[in-house]
Amino acid sequence: MKTHIAIVLLLCAALLLPAFAQHATPSSPASQPETATGKAPLPVQSKPDNFWDGDDPGLVWLVLHPYASKKYVRRNTQIIQDRLNELDQLTSANTKSIQDVDARAQQGLQLASTRTNLADQHTTEATNQAQLAHQAATTTATHAAAVETVVSNLDQYSSASQTEIRFRPGQTVLSKQAKDALDTLAAQLKNERGYIVEVQGFSSGHGQTAILNSRKVADSVVRYLMLNHEIPSYRIYVIGMGNTPADKRAGTRVEISLLKNQVEQAAK
Repeated sequence: MKTHIAIVLLLCAALLLPAFAQHATPSSPASQPETATGKAPLPVQSKPDNFWDGDDPGLVWLVLHPYASKKYVRRNTQIIQDRLNELDQLTSANTKSIQDVDARAQQGLQLASTRTNLADQHTTEATNQAQLAHQAATTTATHAAAVETVVSNLDQYSSASQTEIRFRPGQTVLSKQAKDALDTLAAQLKNERGYIVEVQGFSSGHGQTAILNSRKVADSVVRYLMLNHEIPSYRIYVIGMGNTPADKRAGTRVEISLLKNQVEQAAK
């Protein structure tokens, strides 16, 4: 009899141990770790409000309660399901945020590419303008060199031709032969530039009288060139030489020298 009572007590103890083990209070952690949702970790239920979960106490329920029922599982997993839903919402929000950041990054890259292309265009335009400026400077330098050459040649005259007109003593009238010679000389000056006609008069005699006579015959040549061939006076240089001691040729005459410079050739 005592043996049977001991067996029953052992059986009851074996049945009660799972229940007590299921509802044992765990030690609380020192600090709660952070979660992805930013909320507190899921609570661990230390003990139920009612071990029998609404069932009537009895030996059968004492045997079955160590095993979780559907109602018990549903009640204790609902908070997990809610937390999973929160994680889904958080994942969706993070995905949208990542997409927004990626879109802004793409816009930034496109804007940077556009500005880079615009900078390249400005660089190309600046290079072209620099080349044009260099060409213009080269052209200006070449033109300046040509002008300098022309200016340096303004007073560089060389003799192109010489004509001599003879007069009878005491006369200043041009003969037909003299006029023909002057017509030939004037024909060379048509449409010409950069020339000077030097007219030197010579006369026999001495002193001031010879100088005056030589100037008269020279003036007769100048009048013919100006009136008959419209040669401007600023292109004619007149000198009354008289009877120079160095002159080996006697008689009254006019020597006409056509002098030209290189202005027109340099301009061409």
